[in-house]
Amino acid sequence: MVFFGEYEVSVTSGSRIALPKKIREILNEKQVIITKGFGSCLSGYDRLDWEKRARELLNVSLLDKEHIDKRRKLFSSATQLELDEQGRILLPKNLQSFAEIKNNVLIVGVGDHFEIWQKTKWEKYMEEINE
Repeated sequence: MVFFGEYEVSVTSGSRIALPKKIREILNEKQVIITKGFGSCLSGYDRLDWEKRARELLNVSLLDKEHIDKRRKLFSSATQLELDEQGRILLPKNLQSFAEIKNNVLIVGVGDHFEIWQKTKWEKYMEEINE
């Protein structure tokens, strides 16, 4: 399972976004896990892959502060979402607020997961890494 590509999608007035067909085709089922990403984005995972990764994270020592911080961030904000008939997900308000999601977003494949970025934040990020 490899997520790739860059797709611009609109956010509906009901805070729904349609996952692109290329992203949906990679998913094992109609459920995704969305959580706060690293940076100013949201991270999306296939539910079965998320469960596998979660088990790996749970095997890390509680004495390692860096791993505890990652676990807190990932698990506390994670939510399981069901794709509707049109392949859309309803983003919770707390995740929308974190990523400052408004009208247009970019969904980008990052290999083992996909990310949801506010379009202007993605453009700024790309400028920074291309300097």
